[in-house]
Amino acid sequence: MKDIKLVIIDVDGVLTDGAIYIDSDGRETKAFHVLDGTGISYLHRAGIKTAIISGRTCDAVTHRAKELNITDVYQGAINKLDAYKEIREKYALRDEEICYIGDDLIDLPILHLVGFPVAVANASPIVKNQSLYVTKAKGGCGAVREVAEKVLKFQDKWHLILERYQERPEKERS
Repeated sequence: MKDIKLVIIDVDGVLTDGAIYIDSDGRETKAFHVLDGTGISYLHRAGIKTAIISGRTCDAVTHRAKELNITDVYQGAINKLDAYKEIREKYALRDEEICYIGDDLIDLPILHLVGFPVAVANASPIVKNQSLYVTKAKGGCGAVREVAEKVLKFQDKWHLILERYQERPEKERS
């Protein structure tokens, strides 16, 4: 974990709980947890990049990624390994410098390559077996935040996050 410079996140089952909501007009929507968004912001603040690779395509993912300043978003990636290699080459990173968070069989090829392969609590048993870490939180319920904290604490960067919130305002004088 000490060398992690990029965290790549799957969407369905990781950044979301895996449920797909389709409204009466046929539009797909997703629910995202604020804890995961905050964790992604913490990674960015500490200088760690993030990316999304999803096998599905959904406008809600594009919108959420924009909110979180995630610029590398690969949707409709049936072969996720191609997207992974493109991101790795773009940033000239080694596999050991990348964390991937996944939940299903489609994620295995990347999980086998990265330095810190992570499965969420509700992942397929095979994916859990192939990962170095399994989150306590389920996908869509703070699992990404959990990984963010773990990486930042291991890299001794957690203080960069805490400092912002531990400043005490001066008391007003009467």
